[in-house]
Amino acid sequence: MPPRKNITVPSRGEKRPIRGNHLDTKGASARDILTLTKDFGVDFLRLQFTDITGVNKNVEVPKSQFEKALKGDIMFDGSSIQGFVRIEESDMVLKPDLDTFRIFPYDDEGGRVARLICNIYNPDETPFPGCPRQALTRQVARAKKLGYEMMAGVEAEFFIFHVDEFGDPVLETHDAGGYFDLAPVDKAEPIRRLIIHDLVDLGFEVEAGHHEVAEGQHEVDFKYADALTTADNLATFKFIVRNIAYRHGFIATFMPKPIFAQNGSGMHTHQSLFKNGKNAFYDPKAKWELSKVGLSYIAGLLKHARGFCAITNPLVNSYKRLVPGYEAPVNVAWSMRNRSPLIRIPERRDQGTRCELRMPDPSANPYLSLTVQLASGLEGVDGGLTPPDPVNKNIFTMSQRERRRYRIDELPRDLHEALDQLEKDKVVREALGDHIYNMYLEAKRAEWMEYSSQVSGWEVTRYLGQH
Repeated sequence: MPPRKNITVPSRGEKRPIRGNHLDTKGASARDILTLTKDFGVDFLRLQFTDITGVNKNVEVPKSQFEKALKGDIMFDGSSIQGFVRIEESDMVLKPDLDTFRIFPYDDEGGRVARLICNIYNPDETPFPGCPRQALTRQVARAKKLGYEMMAGVEAEFFIFHVDEFGDPVLETHDAGGYFDLAPVDKAEPIRRLIIHDLVDLGFEVEAGHHEVAEGQHEVDFKYADALTTADNLATFKFIVRNIAYRHGFIATFMPKPIFAQNGSGMHTHQSLFKNGKNAFYDPKAKWELSKVGLSYIAGLLKHARGFCAITNPLVNSYKRLVPGYEAPVNVAWSMRNRSPLIRIPERRDQGTRCELRMPDPSANPYLSLTVQLASGLEGVDGGLTPPDPVNKNIFTMSQRERRRYRIDELPRDLHEALDQLEKDKVVREALGDHIYNMYLEAKRAEWMEYSSQVSGWEVTRYLGQH
């Protein structure tokens, strides 16, 4: 393991301190942001966005370009970004959402860095149809038209691994702890605390951090918010986790199933609709205290789960997690307390009434993941769909005949099958839009073909000496 990197920072005595100075810039103007960059001595501005696969990207500009960046006049080559445009139509424009301005709570090499999350536009000022953030914005607008606002919270799990002498990751976990273990068994407590410190200084309301079930696996929970804020927060969270691990000589990964025969990392997504400030899923007089809106939303998720699985579980590796025996759901059903179905309804009611979709994993594009879930739930609400009865038995122990009797379907078994289901689901396709759908399908089909042509170690061990 390489030694921890020492960072030498020039003296910045004239700057205001960052720690404990979280800035709420909601409603701020470009002039307000420019003043803040001067007050806090910001040297670089990171213009952040994601490609269609959910990988964080950025263009970083020095202070001489801040005014131009805040006006939305910074361009970049979109032909080099996964799923964007062809070489002959490469110019793209970054339009920052000023509400997302944050100063990172540390001085980096070269100075102090702030960030803005951006939407992507064409040079003619029209929205770029391949921008994942704007795909979610369209569904948020659709919900608003129906009188609703989606509130969402995620539980994104991750692993921490050692790296070798060259800095490359190895499958040796940072510790051998288990669920809710303490130090010294849980050796990642200091790293999780540093992650939480940075998140709090960036404006997150962190609720808890703890060791997860598998060795080297961890979770940090932050408070729910509206859908777009949650997606932005998740993109930021993934950056902070990986950055803190890197600074301490480790690698953090959101790969769903890095270790055979261990639990994988999920991203359970809690969601509800609010109307006029009240939870539209709650009805104190109804069965289970769930309103018709809540039940119809659940029905929409169940109906389209197989169709959006390729978005919420986007990797070949995702389907190594979605197998029986490791707590991850494989059955399209719902329940009150039972954790074996796809959807669980937590105990809390009133404003906390929600459903928990347990299939997504943290490798998903946060914007597209919430886009397809919201679109599916809204289709259920708009169509007045009714879900089947909840299944309160352990589905993992049911026979195939019992599952048929309850009409329990299964999630796709691999990425290839998930992409087939995506192609058949009109609601999910329309939510993504033609550009994202076509580019995503092309990229993921290529990923599957590349994987299918590989010869794995398992195949060599199994067949080389026998055939």
